[in-house]
Amino acid sequence: MPSSSVVIVSKCTVQPDLNSTIKSLKLSVSDLPMLSCQYIQKGVLLPPPPLSSPDLLSLIKLSLSKTLSHFPALAGRLHTDAAGHVHILCNDYGVDFFHAKAQHISTASLLPPPDHDIPAVYRRFFQFDNTLSYAGHDKPLVAVQVTELNDAVFVGCTVNHAVVDGTSFWNFFNTFAEVARGEQKISRSPDFCRNTVFDTPAVLKFPPGGPSATFSGDEPLREKIFHFSRETILKLKFKANNPTRNTELPDQEILGKQSNDTWTLNLKTNNEKITRPVCKKDPRSEISSFQSLCAQLWRSVTRVRNLPTNKTTTFRMAVNCRHRLEPRMEPLYFGNAIQSIPTATTVGELLSNGLSWAANRLHHNVVAHDDATVRRGVKDWENNPRLFPLGNFDGAMITMGSSPRFPMYDNDFGWGRPLVVRSGRANKFDGKISAFPGALGNGSIDLEVVLDPETMAGLENDLEFMQYVS
Repeated sequence: MPSSSVVIVSKCTVQPDLNSTIKSLKLSVSDLPMLSCQYIQKGVLLPPPPLSSPDLLSLIKLSLSKTLSHFPALAGRLHTDAAGHVHILCNDYGVDFFHAKAQHISTASLLPPPDHDIPAVYRRFFQFDNTLSYAGHDKPLVAVQVTELNDAVFVGCTVNHAVVDGTSFWNFFNTFAEVARGEQKISRSPDFCRNTVFDTPAVLKFPPGGPSATFSGDEPLREKIFHFSRETILKLKFKANNPTRNTELPDQEILGKQSNDTWTLNLKTNNEKITRPVCKKDPRSEISSFQSLCAQLWRSVTRVRNLPTNKTTTFRMAVNCRHRLEPRMEPLYFGNAIQSIPTATTVGELLSNGLSWAANRLHHNVVAHDDATVRRGVKDWENNPRLFPLGNFDGAMITMGSSPRFPMYDNDFGWGRPLVVRSGRANKFDGKISAFPGALGNGSIDLEVVLDPETMAGLENDLEFMQYVS
């Protein structure tokens, strides 16, 4: 599908419908490292709206203007003061809005069979390709593109990563949709407090002209969505938590539910089925569904990379720190409140031990990332201010981003739930994985996997991994 099939029809600036009452917001310990990362690009494919093209554009622009009044920082620009501190100036300059058409592209071509790669045309549904977040000193912090297709519409949102993390990004996107469908009062107001552990007097110094990307972005890559149903994820979780048991899946468990309810476990012993109640474990002691899935991916990708057994392989995942601090930060704190958790081992150790061993390593590091760990990370950065090193520098790394807990499908603009969530080309390299909730819901998960072509072909033929793919 040629990229020229998407035509930009118009561009304009959308400003908040109310002037900002916030003057500036200082970037934090968690914001500043993201200045070398590219803007976040995420969007939703929506069913055809019951509106004419002019009415659709009018609705989206008006809704965006009203939403920016609740998120005034996104209508501003970055500014570095004389002391070297970077701020968001909430000056109401506005955001870029693009209208595009691709009326011969249909949903059928955008939703290919599961064994196909992600159509490259999705990249044309976003703006600011290859733009580092540092460019927010001159460029808008947000660009929204509405692309009218043959039988659908795609709303693509590009947002500066030094200004938002995934939690803040999706709160903005959800609010945008909420306003568009006519809600008179938004349900989740952002918190712009800067009196947190992440506020810092430290200065991050940049070379003239700003930082460079920490990965090339030029290598050939394949991108593919692997879908995992709730049932297969529960199988992985059960296998990770019960490495010596040969039992049937506890299919009554609700994915991710943290409660003290009981559920029924069906055991098969000597062909006899026994049903008995089992109390749920403390979630901190139990390897989670997502950790189990990550462990399987780590093992399989590492195996098909054919690396030396003594080489170190690292699995990185970003974690939300809002609920890890004591006292907790506001859940809707606006900005970045994330840290990266690396788990490392040798290739030989990872592959000679089973799924449970790898999952337990990931689980231990996630659980251990508590208030004290977050604060140590802040102090460590203040002692050595630096940019976040995004990339696969030794050929043995995997970086997990986004989260299946993000409310990506809570984006009904007034005429129906999204058909699918997709991303642009930003921040992609060999070994970059993004986790989405499955389009069908019910605890399913979609992994957007980016690998070099040879590794992707190996993963597609890895029976241990593919047995779990729907």
